[in-house]
Amino acid sequence: MTYDALGPGALDYLPCRYGASRLLFRGPRRDLSAPYVAFIGGTETYGKFIAKPFPMLVEEATGLTCANFGLPNAGIDAFAHDPFVPDAASKSAITVLQVMGAQNMTNRFYTVHPRRNDRFVSAANLLRTIYREVDFADFHYNRHMLTDLAQVSPDRFATVRAELQAAWSARMRLMLKKIVGKSVVLWFSDHAPRSHEETLDDQSFNGDPLFVTREMMDEVASLAAHVVEVVPSDAAQAQGTEGMMFSEMESVAASEMMGPAAHAEAAEALADVIRYMR
Repeated sequence: MTYDALGPGALDYLPCRYGASRLLFRGPRRDLSAPYVAFIGGTETYGKFIAKPFPMLVEEATGLTCANFGLPNAGIDAFAHDPFVPDAASKSAITVLQVMGAQNMTNRFYTVHPRRNDRFVSAANLLRTIYREVDFADFHYNRHMLTDLAQVSPDRFATVRAELQAAWSARMRLMLKKIVGKSVVLWFSDHAPRSHEETLDDQSFNGDPLFVTREMMDEVASLAAHVVEVVPSDAAQAQGTEGMMFSEMESVAASEMMGPAAHAEAAEALADVIRYMR
């Protein structure tokens, strides 16, 4: 197996595997024979461009082994269908499940890559019927495809968004029910969950987790021991990319992500809850 050479300023994520999983997680690899906290989530959990993402900071704060099962750009599908992650979560002392966007999941309208969930694979006949004028061969990523569909017809796109939201709710319930033991649902974003009505007119596609509303969060809250909402302070968000590690080519991507100060605030909130749950 080979990995891309690290460019100047890039961070070595020490990629590793666990069990029979085909997913490549951030290292260093943790010993799962002792009590541990499992962290499942997307880019923020993985800690893209962050030397010490919040799972590592929680480990330092609590003294508990924290296994980072985050994946960049992941949706729920990557973990729900994995042969290792649900079992590892069930064997953990506590599982922290980050809220991920609704766009990166296979649904009635389109199929995504089973591991790289942000990759668009194919459109279902139903979606092709709704958008007859669209050539789906032009798309490689879900967000690009959805942005174009919304621009072609906001009215028709409302049906697509409703399907993604329904699929997200069903998949989150399934994932949480698979986890035997204590679980924490983590909202980690630059904004608090918005109501369904507030999101209807938003066609920016900038806010993650995409399409997830307050009502959807309330729906899955009963399946978790705790829900932790972390919206980094203005001071943390104002720091931008300060303290992040990335190459020159990655600067634009880094500017769109949470920085070390935001991760520190997430870790503090989670550590308080985890200490209480122990």
